Amino acid sequence: MSGFDTFWQVIKTFLGLSLFSLGGGNTLLQEYHHLSVDTYHWITNNQFADLYALAEAAPGPSSMIVGLLGLGAGWPHGVWWALATGVAAELAVLLPSTLLMVAAALSWSKFKDAPLRVALERGLGPITLGILFSVGLTVLRTADHHWPAYLVSFIVCAFMLFSRISPLYFMALAGLLGGLGIIQR
Repeated sequence: MSGFDTFWQVIKTFLGLSLFSLGGGNTLLQEYHHLSVDTYHWITNNQFADLYALAEAAPGPSSMIVGLLGLGAGWPHGVWWALATGVAAELAVLLPSTLLMVAAALSWSKFKDAPLRVALERGLGPITLGILFSVGLTVLRTADHHWPAYLVSFIVCAFMLFSRISPLYFMALAGLLGGLGIIQR
């Protein structure tokens, strides 16, 4: 496949996903993984885990991973294809959903008391939570491969659910455990 073919494949893929990200870009993480690793083989499973970690560590929107996936898809064709494909992927996933949300935001207050609006707002919350739970399982399967890593993941999950401890402390602890070689991929 040529650089141009990969470029268009990335645009079509992320344009198609753009309007399905209920609850933010991370709700599509499972599909991003499936398409970029299993279907198109743009990157490997370990590269996906690394790109996800990079996207989450960097300041900015959670959809930053899309640009990194586009970068990975175009990389075999050269640096310029990688940059062009990364930018195109980010635009393809952000532009349609942003335009739709601007239109919805401008008209949403007009339907303040409409039963359909109330039903949508109540119904989308549990759907989004279910999708985010599925995403968490995908990240766990992608990143963790040894019992200490699974143990740390489950302990952190329990603390996150049942305490008010900041996630930053858990990130620092996980970084320390990884730096010391206790947790490995």
